[in-house]
Amino acid sequence: MGPGPGARSIIDYALARRAVLTDLSAGRVSRLELCDANPYLLRAARYHGEPTTRSCPVCHAGDPDRPKPGDPLVNVTYGYGDELGGTSGRAWASDDLPALAGRFAELRIYVVEVCAECGWNHLVMSYVIGTGGTPVRRISRRAE
Repeated sequence: MGPGPGARSIIDYALARRAVLTDLSAGRVSRLELCDANPYLLRAARYHGEPTTRSCPVCHAGDPDRPKPGDPLVNVTYGYGDELGGTSGRAWASDDLPALAGRFAELRIYVVEVCAECGWNHLVMSYVIGTGGTPVRRISRRAE
């Protein structure tokens, strides 16, 4: 699941992920340090996460070749931007992103992979979507 058409400033965190997992297998970091998902992230994964076919690289949940029960990783997509106002920082379905991109000038999107079984979480990618035009001026409710 990658960024849609029109995405720009794409950053893929695969190398950082690989380095962290290498440190785990070499014993330089503990599983407790890596499997530290915040309760809010776990809740977002449960209710807003989009299933993947990837198994957890730490506990191997979702791996058909191992007898570990559990679901594969899920991706949680967050959107940030001044134009979103109070909804900046909430989880969005990837199907909602094209509509957001057509409506707002610039939104930063972050995709986090999460394992509900062990708490593994890692930033997968970030990118910018939007029209690239002048930002829509939001009127705060306090000013009304």
